[in-house]
Parts: sequence; C-alpha cells; structure tokens
Amino acid sequence: MATQQQRTVARETRRLTKAAGGRATTKRVPTVYSAESRRTYRLDSLIGKGGFGEVYLATPEPRGALPEKVCVKVTERMTSWLREAYFAELLGREARALQVFDRFAIPDGDGMRYCLVMEYAEHGDLAAWLERKGPQDERYVRRELAALLRALDVLHRGQALHRDLTPFNVFVCGGEQLKLGDFGIATHQVSRRGVTADAFNLFNVPNEIAWGRHRRWQQRDDVFQIGLLASMLLRGDVSSPMRSKDVRGLPCSDGLKEVIHRCLGARGRRYEAARELIAALRERPRESRLGRVPSLAGKRLSFTGFLTRPRKDAIAAAKRAGAIVQAKPGRTTDVLVRGQPNAQQIAGADGGLKLIEIRRLAAQGHVVKVIGERQFWRLVETAPPGGARRKRGRAALVH
Repeated sequence: MATQQQRTVARETRRLTKAAGGRATTKRVPTVYSAESRRTYRLDSLIGKGGFGEVYLATPEPRGALPEKVCVKVTERMTSWLREAYFAELLGREARALQVFDRFAIPDGDGMRYCLVMEYAEHGDLAAWLERKGPQDERYVRRELAALLRALDVLHRGQALHRDLTPFNVFVCGGEQLKLGDFGIATHQVSRRGVTADAFNLFNVPNEIAWGRHRRWQQRDDVFQIGLLASMLLRGDVSSPMRSKDVRGLPCSDGLKEVIHRCLGARGRRYEAARELIAALRERPRESRLGRVPSLAGKRLSFTGFLTRPRKDAIAAAKRAGAIVQAKPGRTTDVLVRGQPNAQQIAGADGGLKLIEIRRLAAQGHVVKVIGERQFWRLVETAPPGGARRKRGRAALVH
C-alpha cells in the first residue's frame, strides 16, 4: 500500500509531466515535490532547454531560507545529475560557484527524473549578458576572472577538472558577478596526466585536443578556456574564434595580453593550474631591465628583436667569443641579447615570445640575463678568439 509521501510524489510527478510534454489536462501551474526537503517548487516558466534537460524559473513553497526565485533543472540523465550534485556540494562554500539548494529524484512513468534546485542568475549566462552589455574594461576582467578562478582552484587542488568553461556555463548574478556553474562533465583525475578527452565543446577547446593530437584533458586545458573567456569579455563577443596570435589586437594592457597569450599559446608553456593564473592576474606589469655579464665565453645565448647589424654577423661574432648560440631560449640559456622590439610582438615592447618565455623560466628559478645590443658588441669585440682560449687551455694541461 502506497504511503502518503509516495502518493504526494506521484501527484507532483503528474504535474511535471504536463510541463515537460503537455500530456496532462489539468490547468494548474506545474510543480515538483522534493521528498528530501519536503518542499514544493512551482515551475513558473521554462527558461532553458537542450540536451541537458529543462531549466525552469520556480518559486519554492514554503520559501524558508531560500531566495524568492530559484531555478529548477530537470534531466533524465542520472550521471550528469550526480556530477552536478557532487561538485556543487564540494564548492558549497565558494562564493563564485552557483549554489545548489536541493537535489532529488522523482518517478516519471517507467523512468525517473532528476532535479537540482539552484541559485537564479538574474542576468543569465555570460554569452547572453555580453550580447546586451558589450565589451568590458580590463579592471572588470581581471577582478572577475580572479574571483571565478578561486572556485576553479578548489577543483584543481582536489585533482578535479571542469572541462566545460564556456560562456554558456559561466553565469552573471547580482552585482554583475560571474559565477561558475554546470558541472555535467566535470571529473576527478587519478594522476596529473589528466583524463581522457572524451567530452568537450569543440569550439572552446585547444586545437591539439580538437584535432586529436593530445587525448588527455589536463588542468592547463581548463586554463586555456579561462583565457578564451578573458578575450570574450574584452571584445564583448563570444561568436568569433580567438587564436593566440590575435591577442595583440585585444583592447587591454600589454601585461594582460601576455597573460592571455600564455593561456592560449603553446600547451607546455601555459599556466599549470588555476592558482598560477590567479597570481598572474594580480601581478603588476614588470619593468624590463637590462643586466650585465662579464663575458660570453661558454654562455648559451639567444637573440631577440631587430639588430643594427645582420643577425648572421652577430651569430658568427658570438661564436668567435666562445658563446653557444641557441635559436630560442630554454632551460639551459644563460643570456638573451635584446635588439629593437618588433611592432608586431604579442604584447608590446616587452611582450615578444622570447621575452615572455624567459619570464616564465625565471618564475621556475631558471635565470636568464638580458643584455642590450651595445653591450653584446662590446663583449664580442674585446673578447679573445674562442679558438685561442681553447688552445691556451690545452697548453696549460700539457705543462
């Protein structure tokens, strides 16, 4: 014999059926009932529908401590419902994650429907908000993304990945604050190698994953998506593609261009996780200062920018002075010779790819001295030939 609670759930399910398919004849406003909280949610209007299910603007009865209006997300997919409920619980104390107030399942004929009661984002998702508001200034972008990243940092420190940081899963709430939502494909990783990249939005992922060159999603790929969000906020546009080489045209400071370029650029040089990106967004732009070295003998050296003499002559002079010339700086580089900057650099006078790379290496403890062209020519012109030094070294060993 059915209990009173079961009869109540069945009654509320029939009302939900009407909202979903229009098969019921009752004219009453559809509702769903949570046996978990013993609260009824009046489904006032359908505000979203897709492969995930339906989202309704709803009124809780009794209201209790809940807001006057909430969202009720209804789906037939238990897996995504479980993920969203779990990660919402994990981020329950994070101010920049959409709150989930209730979670419950209701029978629907031979199947089940799974419900989440969530915070209502009064301005909608980021895509809809930007369509109305247009481009945002740098101060807003830095502040809001750094705040949003705190929620992502909780996931990353717990070895979890969001995998779907698109403008349709970031929401704009009261005070135009950005909040993270929709954890339908979020997952934990067993190791830092990441997880199989088997679920993603094709237009919001790195090319190496979209094209199948890399088959594992890592935290740095979440970071890539944050870089895309930054460019969308600055441009006020979520529809056109954004490539790393397009960063130079963004309406922001050189410092922020450098941060975004590193998010979108070569996979091995991206910020490893949310915490690194938070620090980068909060840092003041670095002033470029030239250093000094006593000699180039035995130094691994690279060049950047335009030199007053042909590059091949500079390379030959460096080798005669005993230096080892590298095409681009890396972990073994000692010296970077800096000429005049290229106007087409990613992020202004101090934002060439090689300068960005040595700053990344410096953050990891690999110090590379940057010297000017004038000092370089003075060093190579006063240095004894590298061959002569090597001969003197061999003679010393003989004696």
